[in-house]
Amino acid sequence: MTATATTTAHAHQADWHPHDTAKGRVEAYHRDGVILARSVFTPLELEEIRETFVSQLELGRGVMAHEDHVSSNDILARYPRFVHPHRHPDTHAGVLARTHMVDDRLVSIVESLVGPAYGAQSMFYFKPPTARGQALHQDNNSLRAAPETCIAAWIAVDDADEDNGGLLVIPRSHNSEIMCTEAADETQSFSNSQVKLPPGVASRAVQTRMKAGDVLFFHGATVHGSHPNTTQDRFRRSLIFHYIPQASNEIYKFYQPLIRPRDGKEVWIDDAAEGGPVARGGGKRGRGPSRR
Repeated sequence: MTATATTTAHAHQADWHPHDTAKGRVEAYHRDGVILARSVFTPLELEEIRETFVSQLELGRGVMAHEDHVSSNDILARYPRFVHPHRHPDTHAGVLARTHMVDDRLVSIVESLVGPAYGAQSMFYFKPPTARGQALHQDNNSLRAAPETCIAAWIAVDDADEDNGGLLVIPRSHNSEIMCTEAADETQSFSNSQVKLPPGVASRAVQTRMKAGDVLFFHGATVHGSHPNTTQDRFRRSLIFHYIPQASNEIYKFYQPLIRPRDGKEVWIDDAAEGGPVARGGGKRGRGPSRR
């Protein structure tokens, strides 16, 4: 089922707060598969992120823009998502993405949750007004990290809520295996597949409300997605990083090389079968989630 078509009536509103202790954060992450850290990035940093990626877009689609096969009259053709900007050190956007990928504010939280980690992916979403959402999915269906799953750090570059297509998450869905997928409703979702949820799971969906600078950390098997941006004047920009525990020994080749945050070195591990860019995965069963 798509996030946009089936969870509106049931979605709760999230009112999460930062956990005061590292122990509380870890316990919440393992219980729910998702935690929210408030005000990680400053207004000045956020303005630099916005200006940098808008400037990169104004230079043209270039090598960062991911081909999502949208029609030329789709707003997302004008505002494509950028994938792996950190691999382009010849650009300001690339340098900025790489810098934030290894930022100790993010890495220290990631490593408190999953242990020593590698950076695997960077993405930037513009999600302009009227843009479609993204059907419910699990990130490790694409990354195929094993035996330990991935973790996302989803940075709100603008305020994000139900109106402009903020994230929906299903807490505790990380206790499931990576689920089979089915076709998504592409009138509501730019991605063409969605998880096939067991009965009753969609009713547990939570609509997040994030302020610019907040960061949502979630497990690679946590089901999440978003509604369309129904506003006329609000972007929902986000900068996203995926990490994998260094205990993982394979990942889909699209994500190689990995980055070791503490020294910035590039690292290669074994290639996993299948996988692909996040939200473009096919309908085959993946690996089970980490239970660290």
